[in-house]
Amino acid sequence: MTVILYDTTLRDGTQREGISFSMDDKLKIARRLDRLGIAYVEGGWPGSNPKDMAFFERASELRLKQAVVTAFGSTRRAGVAPEDDANIQALVTAGTPAVAMFGKSWDLHVLHVLNTTLEENLRMIADSVRYFKTLGREVIYDAEHFFDGYRANPAYALQTLAAAAEAGADVLVLCDTNGGSLPSTVADVVTTVQRATTTPLGIHAHNDGEMAVANSLAAVEHGAVHVQGTINGYGERCGNANLCSVIPALKLKMSHDCVTDKQLRALTEMARYVSGLANLNLYPHQPYVGNSAFAHKGGMHVNALVKCEESYQHMDPGLVGNHKRVVVSELSGKSNIAYKAQEFGLELDESSEKARQVLQHIKELENQGFQFEGAEGSVELLIRRTHADYAVPFELLDFHVLVRNSHNGHMAAEATVKVRVGDQVIHTAADGNGPVNALDVAVRKALLPFYPGLADVHLMDYKVRTLNGGAGTAAQTRAVITSTNSHRTWSTVGCSPNILEASWQALADCLEYALLPGVAPAEDEELALLPVMEGATAAETAKICLGNRCIEDSALPSHKLARQFLALLHLVDPLEERLQEGRTLINERLDSFSPQEPEILRAVRDRARKKLPLSLPGH
Repeated sequence: MTVILYDTTLRDGTQREGISFSMDDKLKIARRLDRLGIAYVEGGWPGSNPKDMAFFERASELRLKQAVVTAFGSTRRAGVAPEDDANIQALVTAGTPAVAMFGKSWDLHVLHVLNTTLEENLRMIADSVRYFKTLGREVIYDAEHFFDGYRANPAYALQTLAAAAEAGADVLVLCDTNGGSLPSTVADVVTTVQRATTTPLGIHAHNDGEMAVANSLAAVEHGAVHVQGTINGYGERCGNANLCSVIPALKLKMSHDCVTDKQLRALTEMARYVSGLANLNLYPHQPYVGNSAFAHKGGMHVNALVKCEESYQHMDPGLVGNHKRVVVSELSGKSNIAYKAQEFGLELDESSEKARQVLQHIKELENQGFQFEGAEGSVELLIRRTHADYAVPFELLDFHVLVRNSHNGHMAAEATVKVRVGDQVIHTAADGNGPVNALDVAVRKALLPFYPGLADVHLMDYKVRTLNGGAGTAAQTRAVITSTNSHRTWSTVGCSPNILEASWQALADCLEYALLPGVAPAEDEELALLPVMEGATAAETAKICLGNRCIEDSALPSHKLARQFLALLHLVDPLEERLQEGRTLINERLDSFSPQEPEILRAVRDRARKKLPLSLPGH
């Protein structure tokens, strides 16, 4: 059976507290939803605010291949003809081929919210649906509060559906607007409604009882063929049915056609893309698409997983574009250590004494306050250091950090370090804008003559957490540093009652990890060929070159920083085959790039200058 997917991220999703998509954000998300295989993209309520009206004015720019842009609104007001109702006319002006119109199903709302009669409400529904059908529009009728209305007055709730169906509604969507229904209730009601109408049924579930996905699937099991929801479950209060869970469940668990296999593999990327535009971290434990959705920590679990992947995974994570992960902690077994070693390209027998020693060492460190789940750089170093042929690239012999008030009233920091590299001892000092920064600068100053590749290593994140707050300023602290060299990104950890020592441990691991084979890009590394766009004219062509490889396109923005970023983008994102999809996606990337976040760009630029001449004609 084919199930129609209807996305309301751009309307219902934006009603989540803290979300406000810009106009360009909404256009980008609509394009991505189209590529994901969504049949209907609800763009907003044109009668409610200027931004939504402007979205529909620009919707023709989208050139969608599959999705139908849909405008959302209410039935006419009591006592007002559709031709004279401002909200109805805003829907008309939106010009979409389909409209989603909600009407009241619950007599409580009719009598005490609309303050009208039950009979007038039926006329409001029928008149509004009929009006849009005479205009040649597809009408998706959302029966608001249907399950609550059915529970309170089943006969009247069914009458509201009949009014919409007889007026020509193309689909009747049963809404669990308050989100309090259970799957058994949804199943019974959908079954009853299906017997009473021949119009296709849909489901719109909210998540106030943590049942939105289950209720959506229960509705499909009992006859619904149209499912509404949002990406990542965004929505008012507790959110809406999460399409990132509904879609794989429909396709993989229930064998319903809704998206292609290729589109399904883009689901994880879609979830991350929308969360990024929403300025929200994607919940790591979100089913199917979360970073921890296929993460394995317990030693017994990993032991079984190595032997048989389906033993502790309900599906192949690659089907939704995700991947399995094995994390290391005090709960790990030797299988975790052996698996991670294999992942790092190292040989380590699970039954060996070396594996036992690494595991014991990790458990001892985690007992002290270290946490290795998010610090795989430190985990790899722990394993490598057990190998007899591993040579530590440098050793910190001593450091001294001074923080003082400078003459202009600002705090200043100075660090002095003594480092051994081979048989040489280097003594350096440096200033910084804080004690950790000063320490970092001083150590790099000592190491750069020996390891020039460290110039490419840049800090992305630095977090410090107090582990036993009751101890006040004497508490044990954990420091986690995330770094990149524009070739790879890694995190390392340190832990100590002394915040500087904890920071140094993480920093030292960070720099040591950067020197591992395969972490730094090889000097003769081949760069992927950038695509040359079609349709450029000689008179208008913008041209960007890396060495003898060039990209030309008349539609490229001329802003120097953006053009530079475009030319180097594939060095940051090794999965940038998506550039092949053409000009639209390139410009999306440029639109989302923020010049206020220069760290990664600077790292890439510095590396590119050393490896290939960068040519930006005309600038």
